[in-house]
Amino acid sequence: MLRCFAFLLLLFLSLKFQAQTTIPLYEKGKIPNARPTALRDSAAWFPMGQRDSILLTLRVVEPKLSIYLPEKKHATGMGVIICPGGGYAVLAINWEGHSFAKKLQAQGIAAFVLEYRLPNAELFDQKQFAPLQDAQRALQIVRENARKWGLKSDKIGIMGSSAGGHLAATAGTHFDKAYIPNPGNINLRPDFMVLNYPVISFADSLTHGGSRSKLIGDANGQIPEAEKILFSNELQVNAQTPPTFITHAVDDDAVPVQNSLLFMAALHQHRVPVASFFYARGGHGYADDNPFAALEWMDAAVAWMRALFV
Repeated sequence: MLRCFAFLLLLFLSLKFQAQTTIPLYEKGKIPNARPTALRDSAAWFPMGQRDSILLTLRVVEPKLSIYLPEKKHATGMGVIICPGGGYAVLAINWEGHSFAKKLQAQGIAAFVLEYRLPNAELFDQKQFAPLQDAQRALQIVRENARKWGLKSDKIGIMGSSAGGHLAATAGTHFDKAYIPNPGNINLRPDFMVLNYPVISFADSLTHGGSRSKLIGDANGQIPEAEKILFSNELQVNAQTPPTFITHAVDDDAVPVQNSLLFMAALHQHRVPVASFFYARGGHGYADDNPFAALEWMDAAVAWMRALFV
């Protein structure tokens, strides 16, 4: 009987520890850049080769933020907004979102999984800015609620994988312009970035074509030159770009590793602190568990985050 009680207590504590709250990013009827629609959010499970099925968000009309707060006695005061990837076509919401959040939470780092709007010309007036607006709104919300959630407002970072890495890097290089209402003049600059096999460049020779086309391609499939430059984030780096941790597999055949190398070179040029963790093997989309490696990048990333604020 005692053993059964102990098991139930541990189960309760585990569920309490991993529990999260999901909140809307915007008040109803106040989503910027949105056109009226009867469509709703949608998601589905898809098989993923040798691995378990993966939950993909297929459409986001009402963006959300899922909140994972650590136990107070282990809290570091840091918070990370997580942008899942999916080529700006879907969101790998569990694979590159909630699984990351639980690992960060276990390390005393608050995590916020961002279910951002996917660019769609039928739903938004300027589809190319909808994901960035949601990333900025997430930063705004987290900083506005920092004290309530036990966070330090100057220890708020952003993390992203693949196209989510592009969004995170965009938030970290375009923070000087608010794409959302910001009457309180909340700081929209992330304090640090963690980029996992990120899409960085929209240059023809380097980019992930699907991500670029989804974000900035026009109705005729053409890529406007001005927006190609604007969203090539290696060209937007300056001395105020946040410190960055970047990880990639050299054998990535979907998003070439040169994306990360080019971004690192730009950061070095502007004397922005940068740390890297490269895999010889891993391909694309290994999330937080590369089956070809004994060491995991997230352990190195957490150590790097902690060291930033010593």
